[in-house]
Amino acid sequence: MIHKPSNIPNHIAIIMDGNGRWAKSKGKNRLFGHRNGVKAVQKTVEESTRLGVKYLTLYAFSTENWKRPQKEINTLMSLLVSSLKKELNQILENDIRLNSIGNLSKLPVSVQKELNQTIEKTKKNSRMTLTLALNYGGKEELTHAFKEIASKVKNNIISPENVDETIINKHLYTQNLPDVDLLIRTSGEQRISNFLLWKIAYAELYFSKVLWPDFDESQLHLAIHNYQQRERRFGKTSEQLKA
Repeated sequence: MIHKPSNIPNHIAIIMDGNGRWAKSKGKNRLFGHRNGVKAVQKTVEESTRLGVKYLTLYAFSTENWKRPQKEINTLMSLLVSSLKKELNQILENDIRLNSIGNLSKLPVSVQKELNQTIEKTKKNSRMTLTLALNYGGKEELTHAFKEIASKVKNNIISPENVDETIINKHLYTQNLPDVDLLIRTSGEQRISNFLLWKIAYAELYFSKVLWPDFDESQLHLAIHNYQQRERRFGKTSEQLKA
């Protein structure tokens, strides 16, 4: 139960883990798990919107996921396209703006097309920004940014002395997103997995033992309630915050 409606995280990011193990526990293949994981996404997006979360970022497909079996990759891409088509009206009705981050040029053309169309159709929405991290990796994002900055320094567009956090942030895929307040990972694993390395510098981390397809509104409430019990000091002492 959420006791402080006024202290809802502005930006929640989620590592959606456990689809494969959930399917295996039911005697099904991994693809069955991914299909049911989509239902958890729908519940989480709708409830986050209702609670007043302004930014929700989901780790949908990492740069490392290309190592998976081709059939599984094809299913994930197919699910993404079909979900975007199916959920468009719901996204529009809930005033959600779709956004995406990652090296999107490497995605199948059909995925890029559907993604760009949905982003264009929802660009004026403002209730919540839903960001899908696709072919995304935190290290790749930073490497891409540093290469761009190095090129600009070499060509005298930016002077080395002016390279600071603001300049770096402007060259990230996540440049238009605020810092993450709450990072949730499901399935009991307790690691970051190369997700939003720059944006989670001061995020509160919450690890749920629930496998992603079983993650629902009540689980989201538990995560937010846990977040609300914490004291976010950003380097200061408790006494300074209370002063």
